[in-house]
Amino acid sequence: MGIKSFQGEREEIKKEFNAPVLVEDYMTKNLVVFKPEQSVLEVMELFIKHRISGGPVCDDDGHLVGIISEADCMKQISESRYFNMPILDKSVKKFMSTEVETIEHDKDIFDAASQFYKGNRRRLPVMEDGRLVGQISRKDIVCAALKLNSQNWGH
Repeated sequence: MGIKSFQGEREEIKKEFNAPVLVEDYMTKNLVVFKPEQSVLEVMELFIKHRISGGPVCDDDGHLVGIISEADCMKQISESRYFNMPILDKSVKKFMSTEVETIEHDKDIFDAASQFYKGNRRRLPVMEDGRLVGQISRKDIVCAALKLNSQNWGH
């Protein structure tokens, strides 16, 4: 006679997907934030000092009013040559992009990847209740995908 199992039917083991997947889990929180009144020279110096290529511009109340990037500076440097005008003493508000695409802190990284794919932005300010709480970049999304892959996708 064969061996009988007295354990009964086994419960199916489910793998849990518990890796962090939200924008707020991967965003940069300690930002270099610029003011509209700052000079472009100071901004470019901070770009070099902090090894960044852009950042948010906030007013005195902390509200996001624009983004300044190396590309904005390059455009103005190029135009200053054409018009033979100095640019370094001009303020950020004359150079910054005011139409700012943002993302909410509680969106997942897949939504962020889609937003990056559809747009031509390299970074997105992260908002919570209308306030700037961080910034996420394309590189942050790639790092998040690699972490998720090593934790869950391959298993």
